[in-house]
Amino acid sequence: MKEYILAINPGSTSTKVSLFNNKEEVAARTIRHSTEEIGQFDGVMQQKTFRMELILSFLKEEGHDVEALRAVVGRGGLLKPIPGGTYLVEEEMLKDLEEEKYNTHASNLGAVLANEIAELAGVEAFIVDPVVVDELDDVARISGLKGIDRRSVVHALNQKAVARKVLREKGKAYEESKVIVAHMGGGSSIAAHNQGQMIDVVNGLDGEGPFTPERTGGLPLYDFAKMILEEKLDLDDIKKRLAGKGGMYSYLKEIDLRNVVERIDNGDEEAELILEAMTYQVAKAIAEMAAVLKGKVDLIILTGGIAYAKLVVELISERVDWIAPVTIHPGEMEMEALYEGVMRVLNNEEQAKHY
Repeated sequence: MKEYILAINPGSTSTKVSLFNNKEEVAARTIRHSTEEIGQFDGVMQQKTFRMELILSFLKEEGHDVEALRAVVGRGGLLKPIPGGTYLVEEEMLKDLEEEKYNTHASNLGAVLANEIAELAGVEAFIVDPVVVDELDDVARISGLKGIDRRSVVHALNQKAVARKVLREKGKAYEESKVIVAHMGGGSSIAAHNQGQMIDVVNGLDGEGPFTPERTGGLPLYDFAKMILEEKLDLDDIKKRLAGKGGMYSYLKEIDLRNVVERIDNGDEEAELILEAMTYQVAKAIAEMAAVLKGKVDLIILTGGIAYAKLVVELISERVDWIAPVTIHPGEMEMEALYEGVMRVLNNEEQAKHY
């Protein structure tokens, strides 16, 4: 009997797989890939067969085969900008991913792997809320320099799933609420959710908003331009400076919040100042999103790995709890989000979208 949903979330050095049945995650595994294993392939797409065999082995070891699958869902990759929702994996989507039309990333394998396994099972494959979800109001796209538009790049999968879950627990519907979600991790994104649509976002990938443990966020542009010219930085150097060697790392040579908090506990005043500055900038970005929602905010949600740090959420909350109640939902729920997105379609709560 076809009753299981298989969720696949490929990362650069791992493949997360989960098997769901009747709202429960009945099996899960994070399959780690060594540098040597990944290094034998020329690119992401060349890893397809390697990763697929590992996923099929996971199913077999858990006592299942593809015949038990009702649907397969993969994490969405780098596609053209699309509205949020659950999408059928179709030919045009696969073509864009396999040709890496919109850049390369391990998540591009999500739909490809889901499709391969779904074909074996004779069922449909889906993706849910990829990072390219674009629901911006037109006014939010204007950057201030013609020829450069603001983009929506955001932790859409976790943001929307956490918002749905928290609101559901409070007896409210996501599609009827106005919330601000701050996903905080190595990269952070903050979004204004207006009745089910992310109408504006702080895009942490492109150098907007607060700095993070390893990203600069927004910078004084004139001074950064001078730095580029004086140090003769090329595009690769600039990318590394903005994401990887920026943020907290540039000040403290540290990206692990636990170590930073320990330094603060031991009297490190510089670490205390830098952590406060990061939370200060997150709070400012949340207030910006409150302006987007015209001050009518039902809830502020802090999520992502950094939300596990008690000191961080306390520092942010004390600056923004005048706007709306603050709820903490640490970590991420991407696998559950993939499952729930598919079930909303299978239960006819919403229609599957086409790419």
